[in-house]
Amino acid sequence: MVIDKSWTSLGKHEKAFYTGLKKFVDDCKPLVDSAGNIRCPCKSCRLVLWVSIKHLSDHISKYGFDPSYKTWIHHGEPDLPPPPPVIDNTRQPQMSDMTACLNDLSYIPLNNEQNEPTQGDIGETSNDPTQAKRNEFEELYASANEELYPGCDHVTRLDFMAKFTYFKVKGKLTDSIFNEMLEFFQNVFPTAKGYKLPPSYYAIKKTFKTIGLGYESIHACVNDCFLFRGDANKDVHFCPVCNTSRWKDSNTPGKKVPKKVLRYFPIIPRLQRLYKSSHTAKEMTWHATGKCTEPGKMQHPVDGRAWKDFDTKYLDFAAEPRNVRLGLAADGFNPFGNLSQSYSMWPVILTTYNLPPWLCMKESSFMLTLLIPGPKSPGKDIDV
Repeated sequence: MVIDKSWTSLGKHEKAFYTGLKKFVDDCKPLVDSAGNIRCPCKSCRLVLWVSIKHLSDHISKYGFDPSYKTWIHHGEPDLPPPPPVIDNTRQPQMSDMTACLNDLSYIPLNNEQNEPTQGDIGETSNDPTQAKRNEFEELYASANEELYPGCDHVTRLDFMAKFTYFKVKGKLTDSIFNEMLEFFQNVFPTAKGYKLPPSYYAIKKTFKTIGLGYESIHACVNDCFLFRGDANKDVHFCPVCNTSRWKDSNTPGKKVPKKVLRYFPIIPRLQRLYKSSHTAKEMTWHATGKCTEPGKMQHPVDGRAWKDFDTKYLDFAAEPRNVRLGLAADGFNPFGNLSQSYSMWPVILTTYNLPPWLCMKESSFMLTLLIPGPKSPGKDIDV
């Protein structure tokens, strides 16, 4: 069936525009949902908003038809089928998602081709932390290409650990229940028969620690007026501002327990990872080319006055589109979910405004940088 779309490019003063619009609305009537609504393809709604079929004509007449909507898959036009696959009888190894992720994060070649070290090289680099890190990544690459069991070509050992850990988080399983499930799986699928299941949650965490981004624990004054960080303050036992003890019990022999611990998640490694990943690196310069073309409309902070004012003040910074622009947000919440218990924990979150609007405000793009524990809100002392 050939659908006439020529009317969408005509002016609103032309009769053919309204003739085509009326036929379009009539064709859409069988496609409405149970509430009588349908996705609106006008320039304002852009298929994101749903409108009543009665108001569809009014929207398109007022705002015009979205020219970027080429294939009307939401309004009766069948989507074009994909081209038939080319069948190759020779089996080619496929790169899994985890292998691609590791390839982004490491400088080790995918085929692990390396020059054999000489005896002198071995003696010089045996204690090199960089070499140790490289060896850890080699082990991860081996897991990323290791079959979960003989003949399994669709799930690797690393894929299984990643997916199974995701289920743990999604289902809020405790460590003990998770370990019992792994133990049960090992009894059903024993290692002796070739199954390579992880033995425990601890083993999984140890495996993923190599590619994870950790955090720093920083002791803080219980009154939020000082951080015991850096070499100059590591041996300070009392807050220099309010003279409160750093420890819960100063007389405890051996390792003392601090009253308050701030978790700091370093920002720079996370920003570097955005440029390391082939999936996000290309999006980090979107703000330089993705500005809204419609006057008076704003789809991203780049279209706002504050962004433009910043660019005029800092010309050198604005000249390089790879420079990172961040937005900061903080708020308190009760992690225990018990309103009768007074406790306020404050996360500090950054979002990267270099990314397009459909990514920068996505939960997976938020960066947790500080986790300020309670029991009380830091108030104005949050600047510490």
